[in-house]
Amino acid sequence: MAKSFSKTEVEDFFARLKKLDPEPKTELQYVNPYTLLVAVALSAQATDKSVNKATAPLFKAVTRPEQMVALGEEKLADAIKTIGLYRGKAKNVVALSKILLAQHGGQVPKDRAALEALPGVGRKTANVVLNVAFGEPTIAVDTHIFRVSNRTGLAPGKNVLEVELGLEKAVPDHYKSHAHHWLILHGRYTCVARKPLCPTCVVRDLCRFKDKTKELAVEKPRLKTSWRAKRVKR
Repeated sequence: MAKSFSKTEVEDFFARLKKLDPEPKTELQYVNPYTLLVAVALSAQATDKSVNKATAPLFKAVTRPEQMVALGEEKLADAIKTIGLYRGKAKNVVALSKILLAQHGGQVPKDRAALEALPGVGRKTANVVLNVAFGEPTIAVDTHIFRVSNRTGLAPGKNVLEVELGLEKAVPDHYKSHAHHWLILHGRYTCVARKPLCPTCVVRDLCRFKDKTKELAVEKPRLKTSWRAKRVKR
C-alpha cells in the first residue's frame, strides 16, 4: 500500500495546480444558477463539449424554470437529442423546473438536501451547483477526480463518496473552493485514463502511481502543452 500524502505534500500538490491556473472555471457554459443546474444535470454520462453544443441555442431562449416548463418535455428532448439519454434527461429537467417553481419560488436552492430531492440531481450535481453557483467549498467527484485521487494516492477510495470524504479531509481549506476544478482539469488533460502524460505532469514527483509513462503519446501532440493552455475558452 502506497504511503499516504503528508500535509506538506498535499500543500505542494495544490500549489502547483494553482500555479497552472489560479482561477479555474467550469467548462460548462451557463447563464445563471438555474442554467448551471440544467447543464450539470445534462452532463451525466456526456462530455461538457456535447452539452455546450446543445445548450448554446437552448439558453438563448430558456434561462428560467417557467420558460423550461413552457417549452415542454418534447421540445426540450428535441433540443438536446445529441446528448446521451436525452429523453430521460428532458423529463427530469422539466420535472425539476416545476418543483423549483412550486417549492422554491423559481430559485435554485442553496441547500444540498433540497438539490438532491430534485429529479435527476444526485450528490455530484448538487456539489457542482453549490461550488460554482454559490461558492461553497464542496468537491464533486466525477470519473476524472476519482481516477486522479486513486492513481496519485491523494485520496484513494473504493467509491465516489469515499474519495469525496477523503478529499474533504486532505485538502487544505484555502484550496477547497477550487480543488474540484483543478482535479478535473488535471484528469481531463494530463492524468488521462489510457496513457497519462506523466513526463509533463507538474505533480509527477509527488504522485504514487507506479506505472508512470516515460514518453508522451506522440499521436496527440496537442496535449504536450499545459491543460491551462488547452482549455475551452469561454
